[in-house]
Amino acid sequence: MILEHIWDFHFDPQTNVVDVLICRLRSKVDKDFPEKMVKTVRGSGMYLKRLINLPRTIGFRVAGWYVFIFTLSSLCFFLITYFFLHSTLVKQNYEEILLELDEISTLYEIGGIRILENFVIENNNSRRSNPLFVRVADKTNKTFYISSPEKWQDFDLTTLEKIAPDTSSDWIHLSAVNDEYILAVKSAHLSSGFWIQVGMSCEGAHNALNRFQKFFLVAMIPLFILGLAGGMVLSYQTRRPIRNIIKTVQSLDIEKMTEMVPRSLSGDEMDELAGLFNKMLDNIHRLIEGMKNSLDNVAHDLRIPITRFRNIADMALQNEEDIDILKEALVKGIEESDHILKMLDTLMDISEAETGTMNMHRKQVDICDLIGKIADMYAFVAEEKRIDFDINLPGNLYISIDSDRMGQAISNILDNAVKFTAPGGHIHINAGRFNKDVIIRVKDTGTGIFPEELPMIWDRLYRGSQGSTEKGLGLGLSLVKGIVEAHNGHVEAVSEPGKGSTFIIRLPGDVRDA
Repeated sequence: MILEHIWDFHFDPQTNVVDVLICRLRSKVDKDFPEKMVKTVRGSGMYLKRLINLPRTIGFRVAGWYVFIFTLSSLCFFLITYFFLHSTLVKQNYEEILLELDEISTLYEIGGIRILENFVIENNNSRRSNPLFVRVADKTNKTFYISSPEKWQDFDLTTLEKIAPDTSSDWIHLSAVNDEYILAVKSAHLSSGFWIQVGMSCEGAHNALNRFQKFFLVAMIPLFILGLAGGMVLSYQTRRPIRNIIKTVQSLDIEKMTEMVPRSLSGDEMDELAGLFNKMLDNIHRLIEGMKNSLDNVAHDLRIPITRFRNIADMALQNEEDIDILKEALVKGIEESDHILKMLDTLMDISEAETGTMNMHRKQVDICDLIGKIADMYAFVAEEKRIDFDINLPGNLYISIDSDRMGQAISNILDNAVKFTAPGGHIHINAGRFNKDVIIRVKDTGTGIFPEELPMIWDRLYRGSQGSTEKGLGLGLSLVKGIVEAHNGHVEAVSEPGKGSTFIIRLPGDVRDA
């Protein structure tokens, strides 16, 4: 009864065919259509939907193409083998006919028809499967002798009397009356004026080719099954990286972005896709971590200046009649605003550098000239603190960098060196080339850094015990690290409390002397 109401139903893969089918059944059969039947129809419908969408899947297409190519290759192999076997058998028959023709002609010239007849009888008795056809004709092409005419009833031998023998002509081919094979005949002229013709039926070759065709048709069934199985295995193996990507994507969430797609390390396109996908996940993870850290740092460090800003505003409101106090509040408010803006800009620069989104305007720059200009600016401050500045630069050392960003990083290191070096101290700056790398060293005789604090100096808003009394944001070295790494470089610090610190910047790339 149910099936009678699905006569004109057409499945559309783009619609929910199962729900449409259930609605039609309920409207046609019964408004109280059993829920159990609904589940049964829904399950059958989903199965049918998967079958309908199967030809659109990548796995089906890969398997289908594999089976098609495998079957087509087998067919081409059969055709090539068939034609090669056919030409070989035909050529073999023709060569055998020519050899027999020479021998029979010689025997006839020596012993006449009697010797010829005995030879043909003995020959045909030894080769019953493929006997020789021998015909002797007089000068007018009338048949004088035919060997075992009863064996050649499938051919119209009278046709030979209508075709004038000629040793220079092509082969004579007589088609069988009730079959597809032929009788190939070659003629030779005798000294007596008679003609002798020797032929051989191609029935044996025809039967061999028929057996080969039948064998191929039978063999195609297991070959097709083998091709189908191979296509399914190939499709499954080919789609494994895609399944790994799907599995990895399904397991991802905001809190867990460290999952990676397994790689085959084969170097093919699918392995490259997995590598690019892992790189994309790593970039996304770094971006998310960068945003989280930036928000945490901003929330942490903005609380103090904003609180000061609010206290200044409250004090000004409480003394609103005193103009000097109001002006002082405005000045302090501007200072705090500048402090907040500077902090935000620095945090954004660090986040961009760490996540690889910092805009870089690279060009060939003389790094020695850049360091010299920055050192000249800090030389005045160092002179006021009676700090000895020692600069050792070779000059004309070019490298492709963003001069503004790298100048900012070098300035931050020099600023710390001047800030934490006591009067009478010493700061040494040098640069050089090691292989293709540019090495920049800034060494001071300042307060130094404790070993346990050394790994943390690159963290945002970290201010060590030695610098707790100095004014600053605690973002300078974080920005240095971000800028250097954005240039694919490396920065490190070597320090000992009371003996100073040495900061080393290593920048890779093609360096050339101008």
